[in-house]
Amino acid sequence: MNIVVRKGTKDDMPAVHALICELALFEKAPQEVTNTIEDMLVDGFGPHPVFFCLVAEENGVVYGTAVYHLKYSTWKGKGVYLDDIVVTEKMRGKGIGKLLFAEVIRDAKRLQAKQLHWQVLDWNEPAIRFYEKYKAKFDAEWINCKLDQSQVENWL
Repeated sequence: MNIVVRKGTKDDMPAVHALICELALFEKAPQEVTNTIEDMLVDGFGPHPVFFCLVAEENGVVYGTAVYHLKYSTWKGKGVYLDDIVVTEKMRGKGIGKLLFAEVIRDAKRLQAKQLHWQVLDWNEPAIRFYEKYKAKFDAEWINCKLDQSQVENWL
């Protein structure tokens, strides 16, 4: 196996989107994916990109991705938020997630980020074990909050 991790391109977005849909199915929420390939092309490669993307491939076939973006903390300054690492099911356990995570960390260093954040579902034991290997800090103190698209659109 000769997996290469590289920056994602516009041409990779169909494969990246397919991996996102595969993750949503794994997380029992396929109906929650409303992001489209077209959205990703604008959001990642338009005049004001809002995310970074890495892909892990072998012989032109994309087996994994990491999608992340800059964040800002009033207390700590610039950080990176890792939205997802996804490896297609048939290729899990082969070190691809480790390669992607390492490259995200390298990019966070390059960006001079003071922190790297991400979330993991409390029932996703394989992901929890993966991040425990890195001595990640799991924070039970903070509660995640959000407004969904309709709430934002209907704000008065």
